[in-house]
Amino acid sequence: MNSRHHPDLGATLEQSRSGLRDSHRRSLMRLLFFSTGSALVIFAILQILNGYVWVGAGELVASVVLYFGVWRLRATPYLQQWIYGYLVTLFVFFLVIMLLPEASVAAFVWVLMMPVLAYLLLGKREGMILSVPFMLAGGVIYFVYLGQVGNPRALIDLLNMVLCGMLMLAFIHLYEMRREEAEQRLVDMAQTDALTGLANRSNFQGTVNRTIAESERSGSGFALVVMDIDHFKVVNDTLGHEAGDLVLKDIARCLTERLRSTDFVGRLGGEEFGLILRDVEPNAAFELMDELRQRIADRKLEYGKARICVTASFGIAQWPDHGRQAATLFRIADGYLYSGKQAGRNRVIRDETGQTSFARTFLTGEAG
Repeated sequence: MNSRHHPDLGATLEQSRSGLRDSHRRSLMRLLFFSTGSALVIFAILQILNGYVWVGAGELVASVVLYFGVWRLRATPYLQQWIYGYLVTLFVFFLVIMLLPEASVAAFVWVLMMPVLAYLLLGKREGMILSVPFMLAGGVIYFVYLGQVGNPRALIDLLNMVLCGMLMLAFIHLYEMRREEAEQRLVDMAQTDALTGLANRSNFQGTVNRTIAESERSGSGFALVVMDIDHFKVVNDTLGHEAGDLVLKDIARCLTERLRSTDFVGRLGGEEFGLILRDVEPNAAFELMDELRQRIADRKLEYGKARICVTASFGIAQWPDHGRQAATLFRIADGYLYSGKQAGRNRVIRDETGQTSFARTFLTGEAG
């Protein structure tokens, strides 16, 4: 079996904090750093001309830091820390601008940008946790800015600000929830075999790579098993593909019912399945697969007036005894599976002598 590395979509999305992949967040942050730094240079000049020298000097210092960040964000492993540092500093800066004695009412518009940036860069949960306190602080400052809100005009201004902020936060939160749900459905579709509900080939290969990495760290072994249904073509040719699909789904149920919660099973294609048995010794792996082999051989499926009985052959490769790379393990397991097929099928092979007795696949005419 070809076991080239496939991108692990599920793991990649799980590691990403928002709807953007880390590579996209990195590019967006560099753009934000550059545009913010450039804008701060302009604002700093205007603040100095307006007499706020200390504000202008602070903006110039911040612009230098941001330009440095444009370069540093190319390859920093601390992307999340940079994002938090940027957002917290930016939100604090928004509040400071609002607190200036001669603050423009337009400065309070920046409150509405807080949830947009936080949710975009941090995701739903962390975005809400960060943006809500700053938005509340901005609302309080705006309330103080308006002064006496007893008159209808000031009250209308306050309610407009509060209502707009609440709606902005609610809409963004709702959108992020729906986006996560849709993304998860796409991930499930991309990683799941539609017929059996098991992991598909790409998902299984990604799990093998992760299991190898985990085993390298912990030093615990695992078994990689490749399983193939014997004479499956006979079922399809004799009873049709609907019967073949029924057999595949029944085999999938049989595998998941017997395996432990720490094990992993996937459909590799056609009538071939793959299993990962974690933290298991060679003899225990062989015994478990031999039990599965017998369970499959003993099952009888009713399909119309026909009774379908099938057997399966297994090839087992042990990490690290047979190899430390996924490609090697797949090749060894495939070789043992092929040996079992050549020796008569309905066998479990883990070396040249590790095999079981066999019974041929058969179909009987009438049920009962």
